[in-house]
Amino acid sequence: MQRIRLRYTKRGRLRFTSHRDFQRAFERALRRAEVPMAYSAGFTPHPKVSYANAAPTGTGSEAEFLEIALTAPRDPEQLRALLDASMPTGLDIVEAVEARTSGLADRLTASVWELRLDGVPPEEARRAADTFTAAETVEVQRQAKNGIRTFDARAAVVSLEIPDLTETHTSQADRPTDHPCAILRLVVRHVTPAVRPDDVLSGLRAVADLAPPVPAAVTRLAQGLFDEETGTVTDPLAPDREAAEALSTAVPTAAATAPA
Repeated sequence: MQRIRLRYTKRGRLRFTSHRDFQRAFERALRRAEVPMAYSAGFTPHPKVSYANAAPTGTGSEAEFLEIALTAPRDPEQLRALLDASMPTGLDIVEAVEARTSGLADRLTASVWELRLDGVPPEEARRAADTFTAAETVEVQRQAKNGIRTFDARAAVVSLEIPDLTETHTSQADRPTDHPCAILRLVVRHVTPAVRPDDVLSGLRAVADLAPPVPAAVTRLAQGLFDEETGTVTDPLAPDREAAEALSTAVPTAAATAPA
């Protein structure tokens, strides 16, 4: 059984797609592309697809991940192209690698988010971000299944700052307009309960009275393993690519050293 890991995006109006809507669109794409999917056992077999830490509805993303299991081997890049052609524009399959390591979900420990605050001066956003990060705790509330839940939104936040626009991913980010605005870069750990960008925005309102006149445009730029030394979020598919490269290098070497 071959396992393929895919990175996909949610762009433009498709950021409002729910996770269930994406699942339906992806399963249709699997059928259209005639992918030899492995299926679960039982009375209602379903394709073996594992989704990992999907972004909330209404947020854009450049870094969503899933894994599929196949009954016959396929070239990852050819499979990616077929699936991408079968998906709606905005839900784009942008990368595919063969799974050669375990624990993809375990490597998704943090996310990098971009918060576009239209109508907010950068100086005001910087002041609010500084106030938030200087606080020991920032309590926010969120509606949960069992009622209103209060939790600390500060502890999970690694950094919250205005990025250097000469070294930013903002060209990838999902934006409704091109008007001047404040941009905040948020790095947040994946903890329980999960701290989402809207929780951080609620925290900014609570501690710094920051209230954008229009809803913030939120885009996940990356997610992966948080590197404590560098303070960066690493590519979760890198170990699979490195393992594939090591294998491709080892095979010719072994063939060259084999006795005639």
